[in-house]
Amino acid sequence: QVQLVESGGGLVQPGGSLRLSCAASGSISSINTMGWSRAAPGKQRGLVASITSGGSINYVGSVKGRFTISRDNAKNTVYLQMNSLKPEDTAVYYCYHYTWGNTYWGQGTQVTVSS
Repeated sequence: QVQLVESGGGLVQPGGSLRLSCAASGSISSINTMGWSRAAPGKQRGLVASITSGGSINYVGSVKGRFTISRDNAKNTVYLQMNSLKPEDTAVYYCYHYTWGNTYWGQGTQVTVSS
């Protein structure tokens, strides 16, 4: 089992920035993928960004150039730096950890972009 604890959500004005963090604990393999998905009101959860333990990164097109995912393998922590935030980025953001066919999810953190 892997436990994930997220932090860093909140309310921010359009154009502002937030940094999300997600710390993993438990039975963690050195080979894994961590990332973030989000669920906006009335919409399905969708991938935002992911990063493998080897450093390969993927972003959904709508956040490229604005969001940056990174990780600290020594701390089993993944980060999402979100810049130039837009109202359409408003969602519950979920951290996930994927390894050997199993996906674990965090509890979610609310990000609201509004003036």
